[in-house]
Amino acid sequence: MAMDRTARLRAAVERDGATCIWCGRAFTSLVPPTTEHVVPRVKGGPSWPENEVAACRRCNCERGHRGPVEWLEECLRRGWEPDEPRLARALAHLVDAIAREGGQRRARPYLDAQLRRMRRRPAAERADEQLA
Repeated sequence: MAMDRTARLRAAVERDGATCIWCGRAFTSLVPPTTEHVVPRVKGGPSWPENEVAACRRCNCERGHRGPVEWLEECLRRGWEPDEPRLARALAHLVDAIAREGGQRRARPYLDAQLRRMRRRPAAERADEQLA
């Protein structure tokens, strides 16, 4: 049975914790969580739990249709505290879900490109960004 949007959001918060994946802010009544598609719907991303993480409304709106790695880098540039390991897990889980479920012809090349870009991010650069 497919989960509705509210159930998928609840599952994402329970799975990943009650903070925004992009800026690290804790969810509160003033900073409510929203469903964020790792691979945007316009790029062929499915509305599956594996493609959804919790993000605050500000980050969700500002990201728009930018790629997840591009937005991760922008968040770091802004001095926010994005959860890069959570993003890497979400991308990996989506790859597994697509392999298991099939389909997603449009999302596959986009996802592959994002994974390549994630791997190209030098480990030293990632560590420096986390220390800054």
